[in-house]
Amino acid sequence: MQADNANGPVLTAVDLSRVFGSGDTAVTALSGISLTVQQGDFLAVTGRSGSGKTTLLNLLSGLDSPTTGTVHFHGDDLANLRESDLVEMRRHKIGFVFQSFGLMPLLSAQENVELPLHIGGASWRERRQKATEALRAVGLGTRARHRPFELSGGEQQRVSIARALVTEPEVVFADEPTGELDTATARSIAETLGEVAASRRATVIVATHDLDLAATAQRRLDLVDGMIVSQG
Repeated sequence: MQADNANGPVLTAVDLSRVFGSGDTAVTALSGISLTVQQGDFLAVTGRSGSGKTTLLNLLSGLDSPTTGTVHFHGDDLANLRESDLVEMRRHKIGFVFQSFGLMPLLSAQENVELPLHIGGASWRERRQKATEALRAVGLGTRARHRPFELSGGEQQRVSIARALVTEPEVVFADEPTGELDTATARSIAETLGEVAASRRATVIVATHDLDLAATAQRRLDLVDGMIVSQG
């Protein structure tokens, strides 16, 4: 991968489409999507279930490949990167937050947050220090030793956010991060994501049907049937 371009956009998508299947059974999940995302942006991608939100996040993060169109990360066309480069990008430059939290049930909050660093080969001291800082950043410094079943849904999602932050990524992708939370907790998680974008200069891209969460974002992109119907 080439060196990061600090003055250019973090992500650029041009005329993206994604078709699943072929022939009479083909389903177009996205069509003609173009967007530019700058460092520090907090972008909400909204739309009803099946509108293409998750598919777009998967394409932008390199988890999936477009049928047509291109995605550039700091000027690199993801289609031209080797699988090893994509793995490296996901480990060190991208963080993920999921609706279902995805925590390891037998590990403490601290150990769950340390996991990406452990996979990346970081030392014990570095893992402990960065995980502690990440948990403090999401307001869970005193809950580090608790396992997921000892935490509320909102606390579990904060652990998930801390885990996404611990590698100090440039971009955090969050797929329906408030989908399993009550209204008050969801609002708190939305505020946390906004603080991440503001304080860490991380780019946050969230797919959500939660309009309260979308309202906290700097920018909003609305999808209907895989197409952009409005940007603001």
